[in-house]
Amino acid sequence: MENQENSPSRIKVLIVDDDKKLCRLVRDYLEPMGYDVDAAHTGTHGLEKVLAGNFHVVILDVMMPEMDGFEVLKRLRKESDIPVLMLTARGDETDRIVGLEMGADDYLPKTFSTRELLARLRAVTRRSFKSERQPAPDTMDKTLILGNLQISQTSRTARLDDNILNLTPIEFDLLMYLAKAAGRVLTRDQLLDAVAGRSYDVFDRSVDVHISSLRRKLGDDSRNPRFIKTVRSAGYMFIDPRSQEL
Repeated sequence: MENQENSPSRIKVLIVDDDKKLCRLVRDYLEPMGYDVDAAHTGTHGLEKVLAGNFHVVILDVMMPEMDGFEVLKRLRKESDIPVLMLTARGDETDRIVGLEMGADDYLPKTFSTRELLARLRAVTRRSFKSERQPAPDTMDKTLILGNLQISQTSRTARLDDNILNLTPIEFDLLMYLAKAAGRVLTRDQLLDAVAGRSYDVFDRSVDVHISSLRRKLGDDSRNPRFIKTVRSAGYMFIDPRSQEL
C-alpha cells in the first residue's frame, strides 16, 4: 500500500498499450500494491478514457496503432497535467528525449522490472500529490522575485514580464529549486533527487531535457544565459540577478 501524504487510499492508473498481455501483468502486479489499474489498447481510446476518467497517473506506450503515444501526449497536455510515465520499446534515446520535451514526467524501457515500475510510479505520483497540497496560512511562502521573474510556490505559477509561463509540474519544481539556490551550483543528482525523489542511472539525461525545455520557455540562451547557467562537469546554477548589478 502506498504511504504518501495526502494521497488517496488507492492510486488510479490507466495503462495505454496495445500489448494486452503486458497490461494484464502490470495490473496483476500493481493491484495488490494499492493501485486500481484500468487499460486501453489504442491511443484514441486511451486519450478518451483519461480525459473522461478520474485517474491519478497514466502509463503510456510510444508505439501504438491509430494514434501513437507522442500524439496522445501532445493532445493530453493541452487539457491535463496528469503525470505520464512513457514506455519505450525500442530503447531509443531519441524517443525518451522527445517524450520528456513534450511533457512526459518520466520514461521506462519495456524491459523494465516490476520493482522499477513501482519506484517510478511512486516518484511521479508523489510529486503530483505534493504539487496539489496548499501550505497552511502561517507557512505560506511569499512570491520569489528574481529580476523580471516571479515565482509563486503557493499557486505554483511563474511569471516572466507579467506573462504566465506554461510549465509542467517537473519544470516548475526545477525552476523553484534552482531559484531558491540562486548563485549556487546544483548537480544533476541534486536536481533529480529534489524533483523526483529517486536516484537515476548515470545515462539518464532527463534533467538536461527538462532544463532545455525550461530555458526555451524562459526565452533563455544557454550560450549567454540570463537565468540558468550550465557549469561544465558540475551541473546548473540559477544566476542571481543581484550579482549582475555589481
